[in-house]
Amino acid sequence: MSSSLRHQAKRLVPAPLWAAGRQSWLALRHAALWPAAAWHPWRRASRRRLATYKRAYAGRRAFILGNGPSLAHTDVSRLKNEYTFGMNRVYLAFPEWGFPTSFFVCVNDLVVEQSAADIQALPLPKFLSWRARRFITPDEHTTFLHTTYERPLFARDVSGRVWEGATVTYVALQLAFHMGFEEVILIGVDHSFSAKGTPNTTVVSQGADADHFNKDYFGAGFRWQLPDLDMSERSYAMARAAYEAAGRRVLDATLGGKLTVFPKVDYNSLF
Repeated sequence: MSSSLRHQAKRLVPAPLWAAGRQSWLALRHAALWPAAAWHPWRRASRRRLATYKRAYAGRRAFILGNGPSLAHTDVSRLKNEYTFGMNRVYLAFPEWGFPTSFFVCVNDLVVEQSAADIQALPLPKFLSWRARRFITPDEHTTFLHTTYERPLFARDVSGRVWEGATVTYVALQLAFHMGFEEVILIGVDHSFSAKGTPNTTVVSQGADADHFNKDYFGAGFRWQLPDLDMSERSYAMARAAYEAAGRRVLDATLGGKLTVFPKVDYNSLF
């Protein structure tokens, strides 16, 4: 069912009935997907790899690099010797920076499908949705995550199910927690888009991309989904609660960012 038809049906069906039907559908879908996500050889290998990452960076700090326009105005050179998580098409900036991020995360089906060759070639630890196996052949750098859209949670151990939370940044936050990072700092998470429309609707870019650090990020002809900022905020709040409950913290050093969930910090004060 298309996004527009789904929204129309939701308006016509009584809320309790819609909720019950959705939960039943999600339960059946999860049950059908679970065996392969748990026992396929590629997933078993990924789970073993994830076990080696568990608390491997305890007590250290990491930066999660969002892909908003502000990233182009951030002195990323200061992060060369820091632990960093890059996401989606962040690799477009690697030649300019002169170094890659420490880790790469991508769970969006459209990004994986249209950027598969680029992602396949990245010679760094890659954390991808299990769904990406349709386009990516696993190598020594590839770890598949069992990410899902339903049943909100914050996974303190990402070897099991990981909720996507409407933003790949949330997946990176769960990975960083799993790895044991004590302090995680966000940059480039502008949390603001000029593109408007129904959240999660697939659109085709008609020209230069004004919502990311590079005009070719989602350039002309690229298919992408409109953001769900409300759901993202919900997931970020869950991440903050999980980190603080564990005596850790997430800070937001994005230049001019609109996100208000995490404590703000001046980027230059961190070095």
